[in-house]
Amino acid sequence: MEIVKPFAEWGVAIMEIVGISIIVGFAFFALLVEPILRWKQNNNEPVFHQVRQRLGKGILLGLEFLVAADIIHTVAVELTFKTVGILAIVVLIRTFLSFTLEVELSGRWPWQNK
Repeated sequence: MEIVKPFAEWGVAIMEIVGISIIVGFAFFALLVEPILRWKQNNNEPVFHQVRQRLGKGILLGLEFLVAADIIHTVAVELTFKTVGILAIVVLIRTFLSFTLEVELSGRWPWQNK
């Protein structure tokens, strides 16, 4: 188990960096690049809707990586009842956030037909 721990810690750090980078990258693109591209193309569609969709999708994807990093950290690095309880709370909060973001972006409940 002691051999796995350093690899798991590195894997967790990399996954957290990837998750944060995805959120920051999508935010940068959605808030800066997308409006400039629409302005250059002389596109009169509302920029707000497109920026909101792209930013929301970036947050959802980044959250998936962060949840995976939390799970790996708890299972492979520090498996105690306290960390499992904290993991359960964090995953519950992030899952609720992901669910509400998905509903907000799609405009419908997941079980409704498209």
